[in-house]
Amino acid sequence: MASNKRYKATLNGIDKNTNYSIDEAIKMVKERATAKFDESVDIAINLGVDPRHADQMVRGVINLPNGTGKTVRVAVFAKDAKADEARAAGADIVGDKELADEVLAGKIDFDRCIATPDMMPLVGRLGKVLGPRNLMPNPKVGTVTPDVAQAVKDAKGGAVEFRVEKAGILHAGVGKASFDQKALLENIKAFVSAVQKAKPSGAKGVYIKRITISSTMGPGVHVDSSSALN
Repeated sequence: MASNKRYKATLNGIDKNTNYSIDEAIKMVKERATAKFDESVDIAINLGVDPRHADQMVRGVINLPNGTGKTVRVAVFAKDAKADEARAAGADIVGDKELADEVLAGKIDFDRCIATPDMMPLVGRLGKVLGPRNLMPNPKVGTVTPDVAQAVKDAKGGAVEFRVEKAGILHAGVGKASFDQKALLENIKAFVSAVQKAKPSGAKGVYIKRITISSTMGPGVHVDSSSALN
């Protein structure tokens, strides 16, 4: 009951029919992040695409200038010297067939998955497990690469993968409520810019239809997309 009252209180001052400037929206989200933990700040972007068509799929990766504020556990499929490089770069889990067997058994103790190209015949068999969790390594977002050390450093340093969902909506974490206004502003603008650059050839009409930001426990605040792009 108390949590419901708290949430209703956070709605005060927010007009659901208004698109606020990005600066104003960030301020409103930060002011309403009153939970007893450091809430994440998330972004949702409604896109004018139908991802059922290959030429309207939107996906990519962006290194946020101020990181995400989250501790990211990274798993790497590699062997021999590349496995050693991954460990030296800070990978939390490194392996090949044994790691694949653990994933197939449902043991997935990581947030990001990276693989060297020679591991993909093995990793490819894990698609049904990793795919639905958006963990499947993909060369388009730099998670299938011979340079595993750099990929691990990027993942640990604030690289955010994005992929549009069936309904044409894209979600991502862009920081923490404890970040200052400037850090969140830079992160959000960098993310929106990356999504804009990832506009597919098949997208027609208005591409970015709506941007909403919120904290973990707070309400969504609609953002004027032009202010997030400029």
